[in-house]
Amino acid sequence: MVEQDYYELLGIQRGSDDAAIKAAYRRMAKECHPDRHNGCRDQEARFKAISEAYDVLKDPQKRAAYDRFGHAAFRNGGGPDPFAEGGFNGFSDIFSTIFGEFMDPRGARQNAARGADLRYDLELTFEEAFIGVEKTIAVEALARCEACSGRGCTNADHCADACQTCGGMGKVRAQQGFFVVERGCPTCRGSGEVISDPCANCHGEGRAMTQRKLSVKIPAGVDEGTRIRVAGEGEAGVRGASSGDLYLFIHMKRHAIYAREGTTLIADCPVSFTTAALGGAINLPGVDGQKVEIKIPAGVQSGEQLRHRGSGMSVLNSRGRGDLVARILVETPTRMSKEQKRLLEEFRATETGDECPAAKGFFSRVREMFG
Repeated sequence: MVEQDYYELLGIQRGSDDAAIKAAYRRMAKECHPDRHNGCRDQEARFKAISEAYDVLKDPQKRAAYDRFGHAAFRNGGGPDPFAEGGFNGFSDIFSTIFGEFMDPRGARQNAARGADLRYDLELTFEEAFIGVEKTIAVEALARCEACSGRGCTNADHCADACQTCGGMGKVRAQQGFFVVERGCPTCRGSGEVISDPCANCHGEGRAMTQRKLSVKIPAGVDEGTRIRVAGEGEAGVRGASSGDLYLFIHMKRHAIYAREGTTLIADCPVSFTTAALGGAINLPGVDGQKVEIKIPAGVQSGEQLRHRGSGMSVLNSRGRGDLVARILVETPTRMSKEQKRLLEEFRATETGDECPAAKGFFSRVREMFG
């Protein structure tokens, strides 16, 4: 499951105010609106993702939920509304989200035992991101203790006794002014049990630090900042409780030729001024290993972009591809032979000014200003 950060989609920081969010959305929506790209599926998918991000971040409640839980805040409900049906299980879950263990000891008990989520930064080449790869990574984290099979104790017949502090409830009450609040028991950490004969390897937690190798599949089309959730591969929970999740954060290695903007690959291509004047062609190595021929029209100007459709990066969760863009940089020769200089002098002697209309127009305006 690939999830791209909403803030990164809009190109803003997490602390941005409402005005900045709205401005970023309008700018991004205008740039990638499908009507401006002849119905390009890549831009249509990007436009939908940007609209979804804006729908969440413009709403204070949805944004607060997203900032705390990420995409998981909306996963159960099937849409970007944590208060929709299925998003929370009644008021106890709402109170648990807002007040944590003080208002919902049941949630505190589960959260205390659940393993923590993990982050892993994974660097890919453009070629790996294009085709999608399967990577083997080494993760050092708390895993199920093999010595006690995750029970936390050495005696399989009698492992734990009821906690004397909370009476096995996993929670204790405290008076705060006019209110009586409940919180997770500090002795048993909300489990309601105390290990009678703790395992010497894990000290009663049922988990120990271990380095393990994990094979993860990276889909084609991922980009810098793409986040991939691997469910259940985070830290192990306390004494058999559910494990956390592993989040892969994708980073792209610098390419020798191309820069990347979404699914578009951009190459700065220096060409001689004779090629720019007379036209020609250049060949670029495609990210798929195939040769891409870029035809240069006569009279091309420095900075012009020549687009080759369908030769860019893979579109995430799609069979489509972006474009390859050659950005032309006309290079003026700095070392010439006597014969080359002579030929250029002959060419200059035949110039009328019509060869370069932009220069002719500019200097005409200059002469007018001097009267």
